[in-house]
Amino acid sequence: MNNMQCNIDAVGKAVRLKLGIMGVIAGMIISAVFILLEINLGIEWIIPLGIIGGGTFSMIEGWAGWCVVRAIGIKTPH
Repeated sequence: MNNMQCNIDAVGKAVRLKLGIMGVIAGMIISAVFILLEINLGIEWIIPLGIIGGGTFSMIEGWAGWCVVRAIGIKTPH
């Protein structure tokens, strides 16, 4: 049932891992700014949480060697 077969090369894995790390760091920085500005928990928090979630997913793609975009048939450079 595991359809997550490797569909990217080493360069693609590295790109996704680096982008994921940058996304998680950016989301954490934005979260820190929100906390320092005392922004209450509301809809605004979807921004840093989405960035962190997207970065985490990208890191998982890099680790697994699997790209969801390629899996649905769209060609990507790496």
